[in-house]
Amino acid sequence: QVQLGESGGGSAQVGGSLKLSCAAPGFTYNTYSYLLMAWFRQTPGKAREVVATIDTRSGATDYTDSVQGRFTVSQDNAKNTLYLQMNNLKPEDTAMYNCAAKLWSGGSSANEHDYNFRGPGTQVTVSS
Repeated sequence: QVQLGESGGGSAQVGGSLKLSCAAPGFTYNTYSYLLMAWFRQTPGKAREVVATIDTRSGATDYTDSVQGRFTVSQDNAKNTLYLQMNNLKPEDTAMYNCAAKLWSGGSSANEHDYNFRGPGTQVTVSS
């Protein structure tokens, strides 16, 4: 069982930055023939939405429109760690952020239920 764990959340001012990390003991990216890593976020009363994804084999990334140009998803294969650099933060970025791992190429990258593992999350709060 893979246990993903996020870190780096906290409070930031509008326009500020935070960097989230996600890792799991023994979770080695190169073990898998297909591995899509993603960041999701959720606010109370709303559905969890995908923020960014990265194909760990090709490095291809994708972002939801609201964070395009402000957030950057990246990976360190040597450390088997996923990152989310968040710049120019806005109050609407306030949410619980989770990382997730998808081990198969079917389904949808935007559907949290198509992911095999998800971490417990780290809270990000942006205030003015």
